Order: sequence, then structure tokens, then C-alpha cells
Amino acid sequence: MCKPILIAIGGNSLIRAGQSGSVKEQIENADTTCRHLAKLVEQGHKIVITHGNGPQVGAQLIRSEMAAQQVYQLPLDSCDASTQGELGYVLQNAMRTALHELGMNIPVITILTQVVVDELDSAFSNPSKPVGPFYSKDVAEKKKNELGWQVIEDAARGYRRIVPSPEPLEIIELDAIRCCLSQGFVVIAAGGGGIPVVEKGGAYCGVEAVVDKDKTSALLASKLGLETFITSTDTDKVYLNFKKPNQCALEEISLAQARQYLDENHFLSGSMGPKIEAAIDFLSHGGKEVIITRPELIGEALKGRAGTRIFSDKKEPSHEA
Repeated sequence: MCKPILIAIGGNSLIRAGQSGSVKEQIENADTTCRHLAKLVEQGHKIVITHGNGPQVGAQLIRSEMAAQQVYQLPLDSCDASTQGELGYVLQNAMRTALHELGMNIPVITILTQVVVDELDSAFSNPSKPVGPFYSKDVAEKKKNELGWQVIEDAARGYRRIVPSPEPLEIIELDAIRCCLSQGFVVIAAGGGGIPVVEKGGAYCGVEAVVDKDKTSALLASKLGLETFITSTDTDKVYLNFKKPNQCALEEISLAQARQYLDENHFLSGSMGPKIEAAIDFLSHGGKEVIITRPELIGEALKGRAGTRIFSDKKEPSHEA
């Protein structure tokens, strides 16, 4: 039996570039992604799956705001919860089907996950997390003026709404996740980075924010004592000088190099930056390796044939960075 791994799939795994994001499209994309993940289970891996929810939670907020005159509005933490359940349902069914196609009768479970944050976190006064669809500059400015949104240009692809993104501190359902994993379940958890809550008088209260999916995933992988953390994206590898004439693919780098490249601003905050930060967090707390690649390349990446691998040791990379 292979060692357990955590796989964080990005929003691109459910809504691809150029798609409208319809439920039909998301189900089809989930089916494709889960066929790749099911092969890992067939190889003997126990897996925990986390996922993003940026486009979906943004859409949920728009629905809530547009219907405010007819039904009650949803705070952002409730939108986090509802999209976590919605996407868990899609992924759970897709994963179960993919396993069945491989002749495996393995239970799949979605665990609605809450994440403790600090109510004094500076993120609440400095929103930074993009949610929802991309807009042109004119449309973004209109929404900013009419709805009071804060917006930012995101990775040269347009403009998006930004909301607070505090640091995850604890995962409330950790024991339940650990128990299901130990029993051989495929576990879907911490969707969208989890539902952000703060502790008050022994109770947990939701707060309006979106926790970064990769940072929560790194925290969960660390708390579970896993050695390998995989985060998927829409590129085959991590690149220096991304989309520039001198871009350079990174195949294997050390933790120290990851820190160096992050400090040198090679990775944008709305794109690869949070993934590298999450990798650094995981490796700094006992993890052995992080793999970053496309969902369809994860199997090859685990064999060292694809993706970018970041190691906790002093191993020298096999490329010229």
C-alpha cells in the first residue's frame, strides 16, 4: 500500500478556460479529473481531495445580491458552506463513478469542513482573495461603484472581485477526516479552503471571508502527517518569468530555492504565489515533497516524469534554473 497523499485540485479542474461554468460543464470536468485520481487509488494510494471554489462562490454571491429584494441574503461564510457542499456532491459522484469503472468498490465521503481563523487577522482590512468571474475594466469599475466591491487585476486575464483571505489556523473536522482516511475512504474535505470561523466563548461563529484553498490544504496535509502534498493547476510545471520570452520551467527545486524565487517576486499573488507559499508551509512543518502540475499529469508526476517537485531536503535540482 502506498503512503496517503493529499491532492488539491484547482478551480480550473471544474471550470475550464473559455467555458461558461454551467453545471453540466462542471460535472463533465469533474468526471475527467476524477478518472485521473481514481487511477491513483487503483495503484494503492489513500487520498484526500481538496478543491477550490473561487468561481462558484463568486457566482453564489452574485445570486444572493441580485435576489436580495425577494429572499434573504447569504453572508460569505454561508456561500462558502453551500458551494463546499455543492462541489463535494459533484466530485463525490464523479469519484465514485470513476472507481466503479475500474472495478473498485471504495467508499467516497465529503466532509463539510470549518477552518479557524483569527478575527484580528490583517486580511479583514486588506482584502486580497479573487472570487467570481473575470470582468473587463469597465464592468469591474461599474460593479465597484454600484456594489461597493473591491476589485483587482488578476494575472493579466481581467479584473475580479477581492475579499478577505485570513490565514487558516486549525481544522475543526480534522479527527473525522483522519478517521475516514484510516478506514480506506476517499475523503473530499476543506473545499474552497473551508468555512472560516472564529472561536468565541467556546463556540464557533462564521466570518465573511474566503480562506485560500492551497494554504488550508497544506495545513490539513501537515496535520494528517502526510509526506506528499499535490496541488494541481492549469500549467504543466512552475515557471520562472512565466509567459515571458525568457520563461524557464522548474522541474526539481529545494525548499530554500522556493523561498528565494518567491522573495524575488517570480510568482503572482493571484496565480502561482499562494501555491508556492502553501508548499513552503507544508515542507516547513515536516512534509517531504510538494508536486505542482496539471490534473492529468499527477500520475506521471508521482513517478518523477512530469510537473514541478519541491523537496524539503538539500537535493540539487536536475536543471539550470
